[in-house]
Amino acid sequence: MENALVHVYTGDGKGKTTAALGLAVRASGHGLKVYMIQFMKGRINYGELETAKFIPNFEIKQFGRPDFVSKENPDPEDIKLAQQGLEHAKTIIFSQKYDIVILDEINVAMDFNLIPTDEVVSLIEKRPKTVELVLTGRKCPRQIVKIADYVTETLEIKHPYSNGTLARKGIGW
Repeated sequence: MENALVHVYTGDGKGKTTAALGLAVRASGHGLKVYMIQFMKGRINYGELETAKFIPNFEIKQFGRPDFVSKENPDPEDIKLAQQGLEHAKTIIFSQKYDIVILDEINVAMDFNLIPTDEVVSLIEKRPKTVELVLTGRKCPRQIVKIADYVTETLEIKHPYSNGTLARKGIGW
């Protein structure tokens, strides 16, 4: 792709990862190669992991544990996995084998101080201009918003979690 751009899907509403997955499906339908790196996610039963097996030119790799990460006191393993995810992202992006690279939940990893924001900013600025980059997750740092080309913020108006309804198979994971 020529003149590839940077997308950010952020905000407190539902649908950031889902939007990135929709872009991946659309791009794959046009023969583009898509690679998604999931930060802070290590559950093997996310629906997109199964679906990706059937979509040509679409790969997903997770860097996380199946447990929730504590923002105030992250487990050293969470920090290690997030940093491994960032290093893997650099390798994938600079390989130029993929047209689109999605860094799912990387905004949260930065917000939780699992990876430094300045490293992500540098990655964005130095990436090959043939690689479209998508960053998802709540609380996207201002530095990233400033340099991104697309920024979409989801707004939570109402969510069943507020009433105690947990994520459901096929809907929330």
